[in-house]
Amino acid sequence: MQSQNSPSPNPQFAVRSAHVGNLNPFPWYAQMRAQDPVHFDEASGAWSVFRYDDVNRVISDHAAFSSRRSMAASGGGRERGSILAMDPPRHNQLRALVSQAFTARAIEQLAANIQAIVDAALDAVASSGRMDIVADLAYPLPATVIADMLDVPRDQQATFKRWSEQIAGFSNAEAAEASMGLETYFRSQLARRKDAPGEDLIGRLMQARIDEVPLTDDEIVDFCSLLLVAGNETTTMLIGNALWTFTDQPEVMEQLRAQPELLPGAIEEVLRYRSPVQRVNRRTLADITFGGKTIPAGQMIFAWLGSANRDETVFPDPDTFDIRRDARQNLAFGHGVHACLGAPLAKLEAEIALRTLLDRFRDIQRDASVSLEPAPSFFGLGLLRLPITFTAA
Repeated sequence: MQSQNSPSPNPQFAVRSAHVGNLNPFPWYAQMRAQDPVHFDEASGAWSVFRYDDVNRVISDHAAFSSRRSMAASGGGRERGSILAMDPPRHNQLRALVSQAFTARAIEQLAANIQAIVDAALDAVASSGRMDIVADLAYPLPATVIADMLDVPRDQQATFKRWSEQIAGFSNAEAAEASMGLETYFRSQLARRKDAPGEDLIGRLMQARIDEVPLTDDEIVDFCSLLLVAGNETTTMLIGNALWTFTDQPEVMEQLRAQPELLPGAIEEVLRYRSPVQRVNRRTLADITFGGKTIPAGQMIFAWLGSANRDETVFPDPDTFDIRRDARQNLAFGHGVHACLGAPLAKLEAEIALRTLLDRFRDIQRDASVSLEPAPSFFGLGLLRLPITFTAA
C-alpha cells in the first residue's frame, strides 16, 4: 500500500491546481494516463484517476465511492447539501422527485422560450458585426432559462449569475458570500409562498412529498442553488467551447450549415473534446484497488472527466475534433445515479443557440487581438470571453 497523508481541508483547491483553469490540460492528461494513471498527491493527500474505465468506475459505483463531502454524516440524520453530495437512498428519492422538471416533455416545452432568448440576444448584436459569444449569448441564455424556471425576476438575473460564478470560482470567501446570498433569497421565497406556493419549480417542490413527508426548507434551497450554479456554468462553457472549437476549424461551420442534422453529434464531440466539467470528487467507502495501488477508505479521489474523454483506448485519435465521430460515450455529464439531470436541457440550449447563430451569421471569425483567458473555475474548462466578428446573413 502506498503511503498517504491525511487529506487537506480543501484538497480540491490544492491538487494539481495548475491544471485547473489551464486551457490545454490535455498533454498532462495523456502523460498521466500513460505514466501514473492512479496518482497520489502528497501535498493534498488526495488521489486522482485519469483513464476512462477508472473514471467511469469512480462516478458509477456509488456503493464504493461516496459523493458526500464529509464522511461524518451517515445513518440517521440528513446531511445538508445538494443531491450531488448525497448517496442513495436519499439521493434517489430526491432525484426521482426533481427529475419531473427535466422529462423529455418538460424540456421540449422550454424550446420556444430558449429560441426567443437566443433571437433577442442575436438581434441586439446583428447590426454591429461583432459580439462576445460568452457575454452576449452563452452567459445570458442559461441564466435566463433557469431563472425563469425558478421564477426569478429577470432584473435580478445578473446578480444570480455573479453568485453562480463566485461559487464556481477559486475564492472561498466569495463562494461563501454568494452561497449566503442565494440561500437568503430562496428562504425569503419559501416564506413568501408559504400559503400559496405557486406552480413554478419552487412551488412544486414545496408541495412535493416523499413517503408523505415534505421536503425540508434546506433541501429545497440547496436544490435551487445547485440548479442555478450547475445550470449556468456548464451550459455557458459548452456554448463557448463549441464556438471556440468551431472558429479554430472554420470548415466545421460550413459542414454544419450544409448538414444541420450533424449538429447534435457535433455537440457530443464538443462535450468530449473540451468537457465543461473536467473533474468530480468522490470519497472511498472501503479500501479500493486500482492498477495495483490500494486507496484506503475515507480518501478523497478526483475522477478526471476531461482526461477520460481523451482516452485513446475509447476514442481513437482523441486529440482530433471530428463532428462525425460517435462521441456519445463521453462522460462530460457523468454516469450512473449522478448523471447530470440537466444534460438534455444544456444540449437543447446549445443546439438552438448554435443552429440559430450559424443560420443568421456568416464569416464567423475569432478576434485574434483578444487573448483567450480561462473562466475562473476549480472544476471546469471554459473561456472568460470570446469576441468574434461576422457578417449578418
